[in-house]
Amino acid sequence: MANLFWKSKAGIKSLLATPFKTEEEFEKTIFETSELLEEIFLLRRQVRGGSKAGIPDIVGVDSDGNVCIVEMKNVTVDASIIPQVLQYAFWAETNPDSIKSLWLECDNKPEDLQINWDSFLVRILIIAPSILRSTLGIVEKINYSVDLIEVKRWIEGDNQLLLVDRLQQDEKKSRPKVVSGLQTYDESFYKSYYNKQSAEEFIKYSKELERLVAQRGWALELKYNKHYCGFKAGFFNAFGIEFIGSRTFAFFVKISEKDAKQLSPKMTKYVPQWKQAVYYIEPGKTKIGDYVGLFEFAYKRLTGEPE
Repeated sequence: MANLFWKSKAGIKSLLATPFKTEEEFEKTIFETSELLEEIFLLRRQVRGGSKAGIPDIVGVDSDGNVCIVEMKNVTVDASIIPQVLQYAFWAETNPDSIKSLWLECDNKPEDLQINWDSFLVRILIIAPSILRSTLGIVEKINYSVDLIEVKRWIEGDNQLLLVDRLQQDEKKSRPKVVSGLQTYDESFYKSYYNKQSAEEFIKYSKELERLVAQRGWALELKYNKHYCGFKAGFFNAFGIEFIGSRTFAFFVKISEKDAKQLSPKMTKYVPQWKQAVYYIEPGKTKIGDYVGLFEFAYKRLTGEPE
C-alpha cells in the first residue's frame, strides 16, 4: 500500500492510502466532488429504465454538449469492461429522449450549455482506483472518445486527499485514432459554426493569450473545443475563452465566486455549475494585459504555486 508524505510548516505526516469501502461510497464521492470531472455536468446516478442491459453508474453532459456515460468500479479494471460500457454507449445513441428527459429534470443545469439532441456524440469515462495499462490498447481501437481515470484516496483527519490520474498512451506507441464524428476545432470550424468576424477575433484573442502563457512560463496547454478553448494543467482548465451565443465570447477563469468578487477586473457573471467567473470581451477594446493578474491567480491556485 502506498504512503503519501505531506510536508508542511508543522512537519511531515505519513498518510496511508485509504481505499473506498464500497463501490457506492466511491461513486457517491465522485458524484459529490464533480470538480474531479471539471468539464462534465453530472445529471443522475444509477440511471434506470429503457431497453438497455445493465445500468450506467452516472450520466452527464460535457461542456461541448457530448453525452457522457460514466462507469465506475471499485476494483482494478482491465479490458473486459469494454463490452459493458459499449452497451451503455449504444443505448445513449439510440435513446436520446431518455437523456433529454434527465437533462430537463435538472433544476441547476448550466443555462448556456447547447446540446443538439438530434446529433450528439457519446463520450465514455471509466473510473477506478487502478486500471491495467493494457486497457489503453483496446481503447485505441474503439470509435468513441474514452477517458480512463484512476482515483486514489488518502485520509487525514476530516480531510480527504484524492489523486486523479488520466491514463494516456505513450506517444511512441500511440497510433492516429479516427473517431467517428470527431471534429477538428480550428478557425474554419468556428467560422462555420459562429459569426465569422467573431470567430476571427476569438482565434486572435486565443493566440494572444497563448503568447502570454508562454512568456510567463506557465505550464499550461492550449486545447480547442467546440464552444471554447481552455488552458489546461493536466486535464483541468485554469482559464480560457468561451463563446456565449454566435457573436459574443468571453474569458472564463476557474476561481471561486468569493475570489472573483475581490479581484479586478469586475466579472460579468459567475457560473456555479462550472465554478467559473465570466468576463465578456469587447473585440478591439478588451486588453489581455488588464487580466494578467487574474489569470496568474487562477494558474497558481490550480497548480499550487505560491501566490
